[in-house]
Amino acid sequence: MRKLKYYIACTVDGFIAREDGSFDCFPMSGEHFADLFEFFPETIPAHVQKALGISPENKQFDAVLMGRNTYEVGLNVGLTNPYPSLKQYVFSRTMETSPDENVKLVSDNPVAFVKELKKEAGKDIWLCGGGNLAATLVSEIDEMIVKLNPVVIGAGIPVFGRAIEPTNLELVDRKIYSNGFMLLHYRLHK
Repeated sequence: MRKLKYYIACTVDGFIAREDGSFDCFPMSGEHFADLFEFFPETIPAHVQKALGISPENKQFDAVLMGRNTYEVGLNVGLTNPYPSLKQYVFSRTMETSPDENVKLVSDNPVAFVKELKKEAGKDIWLCGGGNLAATLVSEIDEMIVKLNPVVIGAGIPVFGRAIEPTNLELVDRKIYSNGFMLLHYRLHK
């Protein structure tokens, strides 16, 4: 069965973005980017792939789940199809139509939808964000891969958008970089 992996960047104080959804507080360069590009190339947004002149293969994932706010980060700058090599699903109760034929809208019962998606053949499923969707789907998250950035911002959008049941994590892999960035891979125990 496929796994749902919450692959997310956050600050040391647990935020995935500022309160307005921006994430310019995260370092945009550093030695860790080579590993991220090597191990998770399909998570590079289309406009960055184009700028770099690459079309990476899907090594980890073949589907991506996004909440409306996460999807709108790209949509607000004209990016309707942010991950063209992945099946893209946007969870929203307010969007009536998808701005792109390659992006499927899911409006109800996200947990049931993900349970069915996990049964399908294929690579793992990337939960891209945001915090509210992660809190809704926490019962289905198998692993968390946290890109822990050496910065604090004091307020913003948390990794989980609301309180969840305490969940034990098992650290299965980690890498610490000289710039203070950490890549932490956890398995969730439910």
